[in-house]
Amino acid sequence: MEQGCFTALITPFNKAGELDRQGLEQLIDFQIQNGITGILATGTTGESPTFKWKEHDHVIALVAKQTKGNCRCIAGTGSNNTEEAITGAGNAAKEGVDAILMMDPYYNGPSSLEIRREYYEVVAKQYPDMDIIPYIIPGRTGAQMLPQDLAILAENCTNISSVKEATGNLDNMKLTRKHCGNNFNILSGDDSLVYDMMINPEINACGSFSVMANIVPKFMTQMVTLLNQGKPDEALKINNSLKPLLDLVVVTTQEETKNHGPVSCRARNPLPLKTMMQLLGMPSGPCRKPLGKMTEKGFKTVLEALKQVQADTPDIFKPIADFFDVDIDERLNNTKYHTTLWYNY
Repeated sequence: MEQGCFTALITPFNKAGELDRQGLEQLIDFQIQNGITGILATGTTGESPTFKWKEHDHVIALVAKQTKGNCRCIAGTGSNNTEEAITGAGNAAKEGVDAILMMDPYYNGPSSLEIRREYYEVVAKQYPDMDIIPYIIPGRTGAQMLPQDLAILAENCTNISSVKEATGNLDNMKLTRKHCGNNFNILSGDDSLVYDMMINPEINACGSFSVMANIVPKFMTQMVTLLNQGKPDEALKINNSLKPLLDLVVVTTQEETKNHGPVSCRARNPLPLKTMMQLLGMPSGPCRKPLGKMTEKGFKTVLEALKQVQADTPDIFKPIADFFDVDIDERLNNTKYHTTLWYNY
């Protein structure tokens, strides 16, 4: 794996919840034209938990074909079933992807040792010519391969030399660098932490799997490139311009129920992102159930952040306006584009 910025691509759906193939092609072209290092297909952001495996393989095939010769292609093929992960990896390999991304097994709760021995090592040895990237995100999976086991894994399997780190725990990242060594690639899985992870010498991340690169691929890529070139001051300017967006991967609001008092409501990725993309006039469509819509408060949080970025740094959304032929100000200020994107508690 090389350093750089990789977009965790959404999967656009039509109103019936089926794949919008034309929209997918447009989104891939948009990424390529804006200089992205690579595209991750069928990750969590792409709503892979809702896919049948036939759909899963179909989307990977489409992305692999269109990215060939233009940018790198990574396929999300993880599972909580090792046999299923082997099959998914094999199908991705047939499509000629550059690497596969596998999250730690979710829900069934294996130990770090089991995750290494019975999952990653099994798949890595089955496909020794395929680069495999572990994806550490305990907040989603309820399990975690620890840095020590990641280091052993990398020693045992030459096709594992990178990790997508989404623990949100800087101490865990420092341990990963300590145990895995200087030649191991740490890529951020949290948009809001990319800058901090890359400038911290005890972590020394070299890139990012980015959610917000769906809408700002040019600037996320520029920021990562500048940091890898040792230009933190220039990168910080971009980070500061993007910050209102980078904090929106998850949006939490306090809502008032009709008869039962206040509750906390958390809109998780990709719901805020797809809400933004629909608002901005990009191919997206709704999320698949059980994801639904944001609350009105959540939507207003997203809308105000978009308006702030547009007012402070209008160049940020210019690539969207040019590529998709949309008027950003019109879409942010005309309520006809807003009313179907949220519902009340």
